[in-house]
Amino acid sequence: MAKFTIETTFRLPVYRQRTYEADSFAEACQRAIEDDDWSAQKHDYDSSGPTHVTGAWEGAGTAYAAPALPIPGQFREPLQRRADLFEVMLGMLKILAYADDLQAPNLPTWLPRAQAIIAKAEAVLAKAPDPDSGSTGRAGAAYIVLELRVDRVRQVIGSILETDPDLSEIPVQAVSDKDILLACTTVSTRMDLAERIEGAEFRAALMAIGIAEAHPVGPDHG
Repeated sequence: MAKFTIETTFRLPVYRQRTYEADSFAEACQRAIEDDDWSAQKHDYDSSGPTHVTGAWEGAGTAYAAPALPIPGQFREPLQRRADLFEVMLGMLKILAYADDLQAPNLPTWLPRAQAIIAKAEAVLAKAPDPDSGSTGRAGAAYIVLELRVDRVRQVIGSILETDPDLSEIPVQAVSDKDILLACTTVSTRMDLAERIEGAEFRAALMAIGIAEAHPVGPDHG
């Protein structure tokens, strides 16, 4: 029978009650937040959070010495689990709310992703395993909200260089897949999730052209 070292935690609220003089309620709250004197702190044992797993390692006595194991979603802190999902849900909501040109042909792309997010949210509320984790309980699963494809960005590069020859003197074939992939990766880390995919592709195309222009050699650079 295998052995595992499991670290569990529960959050214990610490509170204080202190009177503040202020011109308004909001100012009093701000002073309370900024007050770093906790000499009169108390522990609220009746409101302690649920026990949850914060670390796991294979073997006996291996905490922080062996590679950490991914923690299945249903064993993580429920509040943190909800917080992790918030950003993903907000991103999808912004896309659907701000994309005023969302047409029916786009629905097959967006709806499955929205449904996947909903399924995970329902699992979080039910304290159940993540629906995408299967039997492995893989944590930190990613949802693809916007997809940048090398072939589509290459088409945009061709259109840019054809319509604006003054932008760059390099030929389309001088921009390698490696250049485009680097540009896509950079753009995806900086983009607003409300941005249309066409705009992201255009920015990736311009960046890839710039990357290619910086090469000291020809397009065959690895």
